[in-house]
Formats: sequence, C-alpha cells, structure tokens
Amino acid sequence: MPAPPPESEPAIVRAIFTGAYPTAARSAGRPPSRLNLAKMADAAMLRAVDSVWAGSCSSSADAARAVTGLGSTRRTRERIASNLQSTIRDLQRRKARDRRGLALVEGVRLVEEALAAGLKVRGAVVSPDLSRTARGTELVVELERHAVPVEAVGARTFVQLADTETPQGILAIVEPRRWKPSEVALASGDVVLVVDGVQDPGNAGTLIRTAHALGAKATIALRGTADVLSPKALRAAMGATFRHAVVSLDDAAFIAWARANELTLWAAASDGVPLHRALAAGGKGKGEGGRRSDRIGVIVGNEGAGIRPQLNAIAAQRVAIPLAQGAESLNVAVAAGILLYEVVRGR
Repeated sequence: MPAPPPESEPAIVRAIFTGAYPTAARSAGRPPSRLNLAKMADAAMLRAVDSVWAGSCSSSADAARAVTGLGSTRRTRERIASNLQSTIRDLQRRKARDRRGLALVEGVRLVEEALAAGLKVRGAVVSPDLSRTARGTELVVELERHAVPVEAVGARTFVQLADTETPQGILAIVEPRRWKPSEVALASGDVVLVVDGVQDPGNAGTLIRTAHALGAKATIALRGTADVLSPKALRAAMGATFRHAVVSLDDAAFIAWARANELTLWAAASDGVPLHRALAAGGKGKGEGGRRSDRIGVIVGNEGAGIRPQLNAIAAQRVAIPLAQGAESLNVAVAAGILLYEVVRGR
C-alpha cells in the first residue's frame, strides 16, 4: 500500500489513506465503503480510487494525478453543459431567437419531426424521464448518430429549462429554415393563409398546422402575430413549421408581394358574403396586380379585434362562415380550417 500522501494532495486522495473510512477496512486490505466514497466522488473518481486499492497507482502522487485529471475532465464537461443550458435559457426570448437564428423544440415527437425534416440540431438536453421509454432511448441514439451533442441533466434542472408543465424529458436547439418571400412562387390555383395579429402562440401554431394539412402554399405572418418559432407555437404546429413555408412580413412588404403574385385577398368577417356564395362565383377576383386571378389569400385576424382596417381595405371581398342562430363566433384556427378546406376544394 502506498505511503499516506502529504497535506498538499487533493482531499479525495488523502481520504483514501486516512480516517475518512473505517480502520478495520483499511487494515483488512479491502477498499473503503463505496457508499461513503460516493458522498465525496462521482463514478469516474470511484474508478480512480479502485485503481489505488488494486495497486495500479504506486504512489499518492499517481493517485492525485488520476483524480485531479478526472476532475479537470468533469469540469470541462460541466462548462460545456453550462453553455448549452445558457443558450437554452437565452432562446426563451424572441429577440435571442431572431438574433441567433435558432429555436427550441421540446418533446419526443417534435424532436423526431425536426430530425425527419432535415433540420440541423445544435444540441439537446435530456432528463432521466426520457430513458423510461424505448422511444426516448431510440431518439437519443438517433441524435448521437447525427453527431448531436446530448447532455444529461437532473430532473429538477430540466424542469427549470422546459417550457411545459409536464415535460417529456428532451429539449433541443434547432436551426429552422427562415423563408423569404421570393422563395414562395405562386402558381395558378394556389391558396395562401394570411395571419393578421393573432397573438396567442398556440393559435398561431395551429394555424400553420392547418394550412400545411389542407394544402395551402404558404402561411404569411403579419405584424402583431405571435412568434411562429416560439416553443409553444412550434408545439402547436406539431412539426408543420419544419415542412411548410412560413414567412413573416410587415404590411408594406406583404402588399408588394401580393401584387407581384396577383393574389386575390379574401378577408374573413362576420358581416361578409356567405362563403358558399363567394365560392359559387368561381373564387376569382381582381388580384393585387389588377388582373383576374384564381390565386387566393385567405386573411384571418386577431382573436378579439379581427382584421385591421388597412387590410380590409385592400381585400377583394369579405367572406363569412354562416353560423347557427345564437352562435357568436369560431376560434380563429377553426375558422381558418373551414375557409381553407372550402377554398382549396374549389380549386
């Protein structure tokens, strides 16, 4: 057994040789209790201590180098983890998402969708809950296959990072596609959803999911609309944001794009022309370019205030969904779904 180390050695090394462990265990030539040792060291350090008792460390200096080397590696890992967690906390703010060009996706299904859509995943944190299902375990393997850094954190830390009340145990940083208006070229018969000032991120995400499912060419998010790349909006879209063109524009840029693409605008309004009458007319009208066009842009507005007057002013017509007597209104995503279904079916 090596001679006891001097006081200058790390405490964990001195503890191997001193009274921190039962005298009987030392005199019997057996390693000290792992339960006691676990209070002072992680699994990597346990292996280093075992090497001392096995005789592979011939001196206390060797033991010190083994332990302090492992400590340095652990500190490096912790620093990387800290950077990843700091990035996640930063991306919970819209300004940071816009500045970095990154977004957060949470939950097994959404991370799977991001990978399937070919998005670049910059990193992920996982909690012990994820490994309780085969699907979660397989997802970690898939992330590692794509060379994605995966950091395990405790359940309490994960809850602090997560956006949901009952997290599934995985949170990833992704690089979503940022669509430009020039990348959305409309053909004859195409339909576009235009979202004006929908402030609830859950509704915004559901609108994108609906537009994608019903075959709309793109979704245009105008001023005042919730951030379509917020964690809640991405969850509500259920991966549609990764496959469907979503373009954020101000009013002037949208009007210019609509005119260039000869888009006929239909504004949803409770006092508008009944939808079936508008469809019976052939669904055509003068586009923003001034000529007859069968390219339709369906505008839905803010949950409470509706579509802004400046957009109503440029709409070719206002259309309404007839409701049963006594019914006041529909949820904006439900209304958009009905309008898109009928318009797309009429194409």
